[in-house]
Amino acid sequence: MTYPIRPVNEAEWPAFADVLSEGFGWTPHPQESERFKAQTEFDRTLAAFDGDVMAGVTAVFSFTMTVPGAQIPVAGVTAVSVLPSHRRRGVLSSLMRRQLSDVRERGESVAALYASESAIYGRFGYGRASSEMGFSLAKHGSAFVANAPTDPSLRIRVAKPAEARVEFERLFASVVSARPGRYLRNEQFWGAVLADEEFDRHGNGTLRSVIAEDDRGVRGYALFRIKANWDDDGVPNGLLKLQELEAADPAARALLWRSVLDRDLISRVEGARPVDDALIALLADPRQLRASCADELWVRLVEVDKALTSRAYASAVDVVIEVEDDVCPWNARRWRLSADASGAECKPVEDEPDMSLPVSSLGSAYMGDGLLAAQLDAGLLREHSAGSVRRLDAAMAWSPKPWAGLTF
Repeated sequence: MTYPIRPVNEAEWPAFADVLSEGFGWTPHPQESERFKAQTEFDRTLAAFDGDVMAGVTAVFSFTMTVPGAQIPVAGVTAVSVLPSHRRRGVLSSLMRRQLSDVRERGESVAALYASESAIYGRFGYGRASSEMGFSLAKHGSAFVANAPTDPSLRIRVAKPAEARVEFERLFASVVSARPGRYLRNEQFWGAVLADEEFDRHGNGTLRSVIAEDDRGVRGYALFRIKANWDDDGVPNGLLKLQELEAADPAARALLWRSVLDRDLISRVEGARPVDDALIALLADPRQLRASCADELWVRLVEVDKALTSRAYASAVDVVIEVEDDVCPWNARRWRLSADASGAECKPVEDEPDMSLPVSSLGSAYMGDGLLAAQLDAGLLREHSAGSVRRLDAAMAWSPKPWAGLTF
């Protein structure tokens, strides 16, 4: 069967939300649903219909996202869901193909998403492009190395998050370009970050913040919640759940970490951070850090040539790449990528390829996570010129590692 696909309007929001509720098993608070509605760009929604029934949905946020060496427009794919009654009928495939075509027409060469299930999006050309470190650190094991950076001009200020919003926004805007995957936040996204209704807390207490500043202004901030607790012997055993920690320089970052790690009545700090977070290097005993790694952003190159020339490269490279792409056939050809410190050029050629790979592999490497060599070792790529994959991998790798840091 074919299912007509079109954008939805605000009057159809209840039906759109119902598909999300069924697909994700999600029962949001009415205020939470209204918050998501306020974030939604209705002209960038899509819904597939079975008669009068909205059978599947998806949407896009229009982001300006950091990629290696640049900030570019990126389609932030979200709200992908299909009614349980309409699974395995081609609804999702139709929505994904239509969406990618629409993204291309808008001039965006890259799409990115957070995957609710990591097995879904590879077949639509998305590759795992960044990872996230979930961590837990006991207060007693959180001492820093002796040469951790300090600045006597810095001080900590306790602030009510809602009252310090402008300061947070300015600081975040000043650091967002430092790491691939970060994206600028509009008013609605900041509202969600600082939301503090009872249903936002999940039993973890009110949203709190500290600011690192000197006489010239704010140099960093941390947002967190505290779940107070005492053990059976009356010993404080509270948990601090770190939501964000952003800093403009190493000394401010170290001071903010010490502020949350040394919080009174806390025995443990938990949260999610980049896999190369400075905390790892700061710890005198890094074995005390209990960490796990999971996929974060998934990236899809919608137009290979435009995407590859929109970012910077860590080293010079000149390779012919044969791209396999069944979903966006305009990408399925041979491309010569020539890049160095002055820029990059990517153009179609008929030359013999140095390598053949699925477009998802380029997506996995695009933000700088350096995964091509591992895919070659796993037998997922075909190398025709010895060493070409590792040269491309080294050129596309980037420091710091990519991390978006806020689910969308």
